[in-house]
Amino acid sequence: MKRIDIVDRAKNIILLPKQEWELIDREEYEVKDIFTNYVMILAAIPAIAGFLGFSIVPLGGYLSKYGIPIPAGIAHMVLDYVFGLGSVYILALVIDGFAPTFGGEKNFLQAMKLAAFSSTAVWLAGVFFILPALNILYLLGLYSLWLLWLGLPLLMNVHEDRHVPYFMVICVMALVLHVIIRGLTALTIPGPLRGF
Repeated sequence: MKRIDIVDRAKNIILLPKQEWELIDREEYEVKDIFTNYVMILAAIPAIAGFLGFSIVPLGGYLSKYGIPIPAGIAHMVLDYVFGLGSVYILALVIDGFAPTFGGEKNFLQAMKLAAFSSTAVWLAGVFFILPALNILYLLGLYSLWLLWLGLPLLMNVHEDRHVPYFMVICVMALVLHVIIRGLTALTIPGPLRGF
């Protein structure tokens, strides 16, 4: 099993993405290495922070306090984490599956690298869920789209003239996946907002 220096990788993909994608492109991993040494660790950040922010730190204005009950919060955290892991794998399948359509090279390992490492900004931005007042800062996670944009042509060998449509298809598929996951999570977890 090849170890990934998670701190350096996260820092470099955020601060020096072009150079880091070139390094990632040359690195040899197995899918399980990426999952166990990177995805499973960073994907826990928004799940745990969300639990703390919505079940431990109360929501509401000056006069009202609202918090998700702890059992529902734990269930939500677990589902968020599991769905987060699954979404990385599905995103890699989408990236890999559409590569030939846009003149790219079908390579699941490269697609997994792209799905995992481009998600870094979203996972790190998840820390803002700890304080409900800072939830808006989660939008900083949109930087992951820029990371995906930069890594896509290099890792999947997509020609420049096909880069934009390929990127757009992946973004649409990722958005659909996100909406489905959020919907499933909301329907599965009972809570006061749903009358349970």
